[in-house]
Amino acid sequence: MHKLLIAALVVLSLPALAATPETVTLDVQNMTCEVCPITVKKSLKKVPGVSAAKVDFDKKTATVTYDHDQVQPDVLIRATTNAGYPSTVQK
Repeated sequence: MHKLLIAALVVLSLPALAATPETVTLDVQNMTCEVCPITVKKSLKKVPGVSAAKVDFDKKTATVTYDHDQVQPDVLIRATTNAGYPSTVQK
């Protein structure tokens, strides 16, 4: 009975251990048409740890929400660059 209670407490406390999502905005180059943001978004969403990506064609930016424990901004930059859209962290 005690083992079951302990197991239940461990499972219930796991969400509290989850990392708080972080957000970064990337300046994205080479977006020249209305289809470009779709490609950028898809490249970012494929990265493990990314929970959301919003690409703004007019501002040439991508705002990415991610789990800092799973991915770092340099990996996000590599993802957009490999898709043909080099990016940098917006300052």
